[in-house]
Amino acid sequence: EVQPVESGGGLVQAGGSLKLSCADSRFTFDDYAIGWFRQAPGKEREGVSCISSSDGRTYYADSVKGRFTISSDNAWNTVYLEMSSMKSEDMAVYYCAAGEFTLATFNPDMYDYWGQGTQVTVSS
Repeated sequence: EVQPVESGGGLVQAGGSLKLSCADSRFTFDDYAIGWFRQAPGKEREGVSCISSSDGRTYYADSVKGRFTISSDNAWNTVYLEMSSMKSEDMAVYYCAAGEFTLATFNPDMYDYWGQGTQVTVSS
């Protein structure tokens, strides 16, 4: 079974950029849909962006459109989330999730495999 692992979290100043990575040491994501979710203190988990390996289509939450970009390498070894123009509202624990389905979705119940999360802190 695939086990996503996130990396790249840390502290970034407001207006700055940060790039997160999601990978599995043994498997690729070529048969999965991959979603990035985040959870801020006192708030529910929300979908941020997702991508499907079947067609490469990407989707973004309205709050991050134009600022975040999701992508993968050609072999689907790693999925990335590039974050730019960071805001204080982006501060959260970010999770990478994989699901054995064709189309990407923001419905967390469709994802069976979750990473442990990586903390993103935004300073001002």
